[in-house]
Amino acid sequence: MKGYVTLTAPPAKRRWKGVAVAVVLALVVFSMLVTLAFLLGLHNRLPYGYGSGDRAPSESGFRSFDHLDVVGGEEQQISEGEEARITNLVERFGHALDVTEDLTTQPEATPKSAAKDTVSYSKDLPPPQVEPKKQPSKKNNEVSKKNSAQGSSRDETGKPCQVEFGSYCLWSSEHKEVMKDTTVKRVKDQLFVARAYYPSVAKLKHQEKLSREMKQNIQEHERMLSEAISDADLPPLVEKRIQKMDQTIAKAKASVSDCNNVDKKFRQILDLTEDEAHFHMKQSAFLYHLGIHTMPKSLHCLSMRLTVEYFKSPSLDREQSHGQKFENPNLHHYVIFSKNVLAVSVAINSTVMNSAESSNIVFHIVTDRQNFFALKLWCARNSFKKASVHIINIEDLDLEQPIELDSEEFRVSIHASDQPSSLQMKTEYMSVFSPAHFLLPRIFKNLKRVVVLDDDVVVQRDLSPLWKLDMEGKVNGAVQFCRVRLGHLKSYLTNQNYESSTCAWVSGLNVVNLEKWRELDVTGTYQQLLKKMKSTSSDSGRTAALPASLLAFQGLIYGLDDSWVLSGLGHDYTLTRDSIKHAGVLHYNGNMKPWLELGIPKYKKNWKNFLTKDERFMDQCNVNP
Repeated sequence: MKGYVTLTAPPAKRRWKGVAVAVVLALVVFSMLVTLAFLLGLHNRLPYGYGSGDRAPSESGFRSFDHLDVVGGEEQQISEGEEARITNLVERFGHALDVTEDLTTQPEATPKSAAKDTVSYSKDLPPPQVEPKKQPSKKNNEVSKKNSAQGSSRDETGKPCQVEFGSYCLWSSEHKEVMKDTTVKRVKDQLFVARAYYPSVAKLKHQEKLSREMKQNIQEHERMLSEAISDADLPPLVEKRIQKMDQTIAKAKASVSDCNNVDKKFRQILDLTEDEAHFHMKQSAFLYHLGIHTMPKSLHCLSMRLTVEYFKSPSLDREQSHGQKFENPNLHHYVIFSKNVLAVSVAINSTVMNSAESSNIVFHIVTDRQNFFALKLWCARNSFKKASVHIINIEDLDLEQPIELDSEEFRVSIHASDQPSSLQMKTEYMSVFSPAHFLLPRIFKNLKRVVVLDDDVVVQRDLSPLWKLDMEGKVNGAVQFCRVRLGHLKSYLTNQNYESSTCAWVSGLNVVNLEKWRELDVTGTYQQLLKKMKSTSSDSGRTAALPASLLAFQGLIYGLDDSWVLSGLGHDYTLTRDSIKHAGVLHYNGNMKPWLELGIPKYKKNWKNFLTKDERFMDQCNVNP
């Protein structure tokens, strides 16, 4: 009969078995404690809830000074001396740290957002400690408001800028400007986004309603922008349309699953927008130059209508009754070279209205054949007090080639300092005599002195003192322009003898001694200089007119007082009211003439004050500068 036998281990083996079980249980308990400690965030090197690349502010790669160090199984706190030293460092360098007021005035912010968006620490200093439960005090709020008032750098979302080289956030905050016409810009932005989403929405099935809605909104926005340049031009319902477009765009974003097509469309629209901006920039520059170098349609119409009317009307020529005055050297003779009827009219009106005596004034208008009869009829229809007007056709002089009548205007770029090595440049505008001005002795053979006026001037003072001026044997009385000296133009003055410190002179108002001019043969000197510079220079002949005109009068300029002429009203926006008010003559030299739409608006009033009123030909041609 078989039975069961129970085997019992020896006493020594039972003891080892108990020890093994105890060790296993201890390891299990220890692993559970370690896991629990990790999950609860008790380990000082692995904070709960953050990975190695996304740490809390107190653990951003810097040593923390409020945790406990564990050494040899015993907890030892940092010594009081070390803690005091650390506190002292934080207080001493706290202002050097880029810690924004959000850390002190916004305790509700999560540590992650605070560490990522609002703080940039120094590499060798510990971050300041944050107490998230502490409510902001009134004092802290006042300090925060003060710092904010001083202009803390923030981006468009209100978040502080990171201090780093080449930061666009810092640049945009430093160059921030008040945005004008914000509604128009918002409508454009919506249209930009809607156009990017529309092709993708139109391809989606069961989204026909959204597609039609988006197409309709795009058309409405395009219609608004075609009629509006500023916010004032927008229709009253623009806000409703903006809200409607916002809702449509939100639906499109929620319905489109593939963003690649939208991204491609965005890039296409961006490229087209850049090309369009570049095209408009070039077109604008071309139209600007075209506008300043051509006569406006209204002024051309005025000249043509006056010419036609001259031949239709009976003789209104008043020059026959004043013929004896034109050659009388004892009268005050003013010469204007021009082809612009309106400009001549303003120059004559302003001179006569500011003169103490007008019966001894004679105006000689030198023009071309195309505008000759228009000017004759205009001066016959309009009276200028007791002054006499003589119209001269320069083509009657049998010149070998056509000559430009208007004074020559130049834009000169020179070094800002006296040292040629300086890289800083400045641009100055100058006007000098044209080749036609050097025909003065030939045109006025019996006159001794004339005052030459440009047609783009407005006279604000009696000019009779100029006739009593002792010019000390000089030929040309002009305002000197010492911001440009002959030394600045040495590259144009090829192998010529000149004094580099001599100031340039400008036209606009010039007192000319014709007797001395003939004696010194200034016209012959000018023609020789012009011919020589044209042959030795690769530049155009017009470029040679500037140095030739300046050198022809070298040593022959009598400097007028600067108060006589104020130049720059055709290009300089910085002239003050006081300087304009006290100037004897306003010179609109530059591209922005007062009779053009491009003219500087705040200077146009002084010119319009002397414009002829109630002239039917001006109304017929819609002349309204």
